[in-house]
Amino acid sequence: MPTQNSAMWGQKSNRKLITSIFGFCLGLFGILCGMFWVDFFNWIMQKEMALAPDTRVYDNWKSPPLDLSLDIYLYNWTNPEDYGNFSTKPIMQQVGPYRFTERPDKVDIAWHPENASVSYRRLSYFYFDEEGSNGSLDDEIITLNAVALSAAATAKHWSTGKRAMVDVGLRMYGAEMSVQKTVDELLFTGYSDSMIDVAMAMPIFGDDVKVPFDKFGWFYTRNGSADLTGVFNVFTGADQLAKLGQMSSWNYVNHTGFFSSYCGMTNGSAGEFQPQHLRPGDSVGLFTPDMCRTIPLDYVETVEIEGLEGLKFSGGPRSVDNGTQYPENLCYCGGECVPSGVMNISSCRFGSPVFMSYPHFYNADQYYIDQVEGMNPQQEDHEFYMVVEPSTGIPLEVAARFQVNMLVEPIDGIGLYSDIPKIFFPLIWFEQKVRITPEMADQLKVLPIVLMSGQIFAGICLAAGLILLCWAPVMHLMSWCRGNRYELKTQGKSNGQFKSRSQFSSAEELKAKASAAKGSPDSSPLLEKAKKPVIIKSQTGESVATASTAISDNRQD
Repeated sequence: MPTQNSAMWGQKSNRKLITSIFGFCLGLFGILCGMFWVDFFNWIMQKEMALAPDTRVYDNWKSPPLDLSLDIYLYNWTNPEDYGNFSTKPIMQQVGPYRFTERPDKVDIAWHPENASVSYRRLSYFYFDEEGSNGSLDDEIITLNAVALSAAATAKHWSTGKRAMVDVGLRMYGAEMSVQKTVDELLFTGYSDSMIDVAMAMPIFGDDVKVPFDKFGWFYTRNGSADLTGVFNVFTGADQLAKLGQMSSWNYVNHTGFFSSYCGMTNGSAGEFQPQHLRPGDSVGLFTPDMCRTIPLDYVETVEIEGLEGLKFSGGPRSVDNGTQYPENLCYCGGECVPSGVMNISSCRFGSPVFMSYPHFYNADQYYIDQVEGMNPQQEDHEFYMVVEPSTGIPLEVAARFQVNMLVEPIDGIGLYSDIPKIFFPLIWFEQKVRITPEMADQLKVLPIVLMSGQIFAGICLAAGLILLCWAPVMHLMSWCRGNRYELKTQGKSNGQFKSRSQFSSAEELKAKASAAKGSPDSSPLLEKAKKPVIIKSQTGESVATASTAISDNRQD
């Protein structure tokens, strides 16, 4: 039968085996969790962030919870009577801002699961914010006559006969170089012009003249309309989260046709999302339908917005260059290659000589600033930038700032534009700035905490598993070491204090021991005789007296 010690040893062995197996499994789980936690986290992110009617980001994407502010600044031309005098520059006086609250929405939404994309149109309503404005919509502004200039510029490359007809029309209706209109007319309400009415009533020029509107206004037909900015088609991120919010096509094509080569591609972001996992040194793109092109933004610095670290991407000189400084931008020239600093979007604006820049010609060649008076470019007020949270690609702060300029130059055959200087005339600039709310920032702060917590949990599991896996061998080693120390200690005591029987193996020592025993008080025969006999009963019931060894020895003597 097994003894109690062997049973206890067996139970301890079983516990050690179970502990080792559990430690191995826990360590293996920690390794796998550490290896695949980021992938698992990204999988959860894809399920939560991909655009779909039932995802968390859909409502914020469709109808942003924030009211956007649109600040509009106009340039009041204070000396229009001096135009044509080459010794006098146009003097521009900035007025505004005229603030409007924008409430955007997305309509005509159609899902395309075959390529993981969604189509939609943008719809916005604008409301004038009188308290946030520096002026009234009834303020009168003297500005360039954009309608007359567009008509003359359109006829620039026509035959002499057609240009003469345009010249007659301008003279007949008393067109002048400048017009005086209210802010309301120049912005959303629009104003009528005889040249527009004639062009729409008598389309004698056929396809050479396209009149898209019955009135002129910089934001005319934009309020409450979903047609002006076209049809967007962006990727939902359902197949690859890195493609979330990136342009697939615009107006059902992936090349606008307004610029040649890759400059006409509909790439970049539609504005709501940027690529994930951005790093310092990267660049992002923003597709703008009003310019029919993508604006590149380059990394400049890392900043903090509402407690979140973000990468700041700015529209530097590369964004507004047309091949002068960056040869790859030559396809943005558009047939009118000018010094770096303005973007030629004439083909996108029905042939009107419209050139976009940053406000006050910020980041532009000094050539433009010197043409007029009143320009004072400042980075703080005129920079176009976007701060993006690098892990999710969600913009934390955006300041979209652009200025509209029109090219005024001599045109043969058009009397109004004869003998005048060539000037890029600043007319209006606008700013749309939005910043993430503290509540939304708190939600984003949870994401890196979850990611880090998973990695910490994996490390704890691995460490605990290794400890449990090594527990039994370590305890066995410690027990073996304690046993060896005990044996060494016992052997040391035996060598220093006692002698074994083998040390008395010589005859002389045995005799000495015997004599010493006889001479001792305890070895007296009298004491031995005093011992009582031991009575042993046999199996038959008879008693047998057996003397002690000492008595029998005495009798023999």
